[in-house]
Amino acid sequence: MTKESITIKATVQANITKAWDYYTNPNHITNWNFAHESWHCPAASNDLTIGGKYLARMEARDGSMGFDFEAIYDEIVEHKKIVYTLTDERKVVIDFLENGNQTEITVEFEAENQNPIAMQQAGWQAILNNYKDYTEKH
Repeated sequence: MTKESITIKATVQANITKAWDYYTNPNHITNWNFAHESWHCPAASNDLTIGGKYLARMEARDGSMGFDFEAIYDEIVEHKKIVYTLTDERKVVIDFLENGNQTEITVEFEAENQNPIAMQQAGWQAILNNYKDYTEKH
């Protein structure tokens, strides 16, 4: 069975070097990687190499729940593209397109089957919007 694909986008007012760094550097990831202010990302690690592991710890701020968001990198084209596979075998493709002093980021991911598509899209878009806001303010 083919998994449904969801696409989200954001245009960040930052050049490609900054946009890439803020998206991939764990020191920045922990500042934006959550969908709602009641959650946070207290820890992240990122071995940005093919076969390398990405790990972000996601937790409710009240300590009531949390999970590890983990993936293994399949393809990396610096400043252009990242492809990884999540631990549940879903694929994620992230494209970076530089346009002057702004960068368009497109994330396409395979939906999981536990939550409604609209909820997944809204959650991932909220995280990408946090990334955009954080990157533009720093």
